[in-house]
Amino acid sequence: MAGGWAKDGAVSEQIEASISDELARMQARKAPVGESLTHCAECDEPIPEARRIAVPGVKLCVECVAERDAIRVQRGGINRRGSKDSQLK
Repeated sequence: MAGGWAKDGAVSEQIEASISDELARMQARKAPVGESLTHCAECDEPIPEARRIAVPGVKLCVECVAERDAIRVQRGGINRRGSKDSQLK
């Protein structure tokens, strides 16, 4: 059921578009390349051989990667598709 000026299925389309945008962004991330380091580039702790084999080109230990991933990067919260309802917030 559509509300206001929105057409039927507009909310579902918005959700699907947001999901596909995020998937495309994640797939575009560059994977590590080159030779894996034996010691972390940030803390100089040894990187286990199993990690070096599992992730070719790895430069950071698990702890440093976890710290880096914990830092939340805020991307623009703008609704690029112009849904009227989302702009009323």
